[in-house]
Amino acid sequence: MQAGPCIHLDSDLAAHILNHMVYSESTDRKIDATFGALADPTRRHIVQRLLSGEATVSELAEPHDMSLPAIMKHVAKLVDAGLVHREKRGRTVICSLNVDPLDEAQSWLQQNLEAWNARFDALDAYLARQKEDKS
Repeated sequence: MQAGPCIHLDSDLAAHILNHMVYSESTDRKIDATFGALADPTRRHIVQRLLSGEATVSELAEPHDMSLPAIMKHVAKLVDAGLVHREKRGRTVICSLNVDPLDEAQSWLQQNLEAWNARFDALDAYLARQKEDKS
């Protein structure tokens, strides 16, 4: 069995490729965590509430028919995704929103929307050609 052609990479190019691969995997994990956290309506409501400013965990729990420990689990999921920052002030836990993961998710959606729109445009053109051919 003969080996295929060998490609030699200089160290700068190899480092660039590796950095891109690591960045992509890291970005994918962040976006997965963001969408995973936002998949729950309670957590989306918490994020929406925090858009208007910081709030205590008790304030976040008020509109929901669930226990404080249950709300704390939702907040923990949002913290793990990087969407929420918790700060303890005395005996009170204050939550605030970190919009960076939302911005990254929006950017990802925008990039994919452009690709999807291009595919739909190509499909429309194909269907139009098919319709003309039948006429």
